[in-house]
Amino acid sequence: MARSSTSSNNPPQKHEVFVSFRSEDTGKTFTSHLNGALERVYIKTYVDSNLVRGDEIPTALVRAIEEAKLSVIVFSKHYADSKWCLDELVKIVECGRTKRYIIVPVFYDIDPSDVRNQRGSYAEAFAIHEGNPEVKMKVREWKNALVEAANYSGWDCNDVNRTELEIVEEIAKDLLEKLDRANVSDLDSQIAKLEQLARLQFQFYQSIISVENLRNHSATVQRITELKMERSVRLLRLTPEMLSYMNNNNDDDGSFSPF
Repeated sequence: MARSSTSSNNPPQKHEVFVSFRSEDTGKTFTSHLNGALERVYIKTYVDSNLVRGDEIPTALVRAIEEAKLSVIVFSKHYADSKWCLDELVKIVECGRTKRYIIVPVFYDIDPSDVRNQRGSYAEAFAIHEGNPEVKMKVREWKNALVEAANYSGWDCNDVNRTELEIVEEIAKDLLEKLDRANVSDLDSQIAKLEQLARLQFQFYQSIISVENLRNHSATVQRITELKMERSVRLLRLTPEMLSYMNNNNDDDGSFSPF
């Protein structure tokens, strides 16, 4: 099951993070606190609380997982009890294999090795699933997804020397850094290549001084500046309303905007 910072009174905004969790375990405690920490750093998450639960996760939820840039999986004692959570997990792991997608496991009140090896409450859950003819064929896929997801670099929240508030704030900071790197990686690649080009153009201008060669170098430098400005704006994580205001002002005064 996923959570979101999007209110039903506001138009939905594109989310960056999908949070998979067992509502009965952490919905009103850890996951709620984590969601609050993500809101404070302006990270939008997805909610499925209004979806009708059934035997299969709905298309809207599959699409929400695919559209996210990052998925947080909050593994708790009874996460594996839920067929819905396990189906979410399979989809998340599939996205991790097939595209640029960040997966961050969080182990709350559960030993990470119990998740990887399906011991304890996870063994009990799978004993029930294996006895259910309706889902028996999915069990192997679910187990493989658990192993794969649990082996990603993540967070073990069983440190008794830290408060839950400290842990969720640290996780939110970590996710923000991961998302920021992902959000500007395309620009960083372009900037690096253009900076190499600018150096070559300047060397060429020094060897053959001409207006055309200087103009070519200047155009490349200008484009680098524009991309760096766009990079800075992305890292500001401005709201759609703020971006719309900026664009309207640029349209009104006729000034140049690189984004």
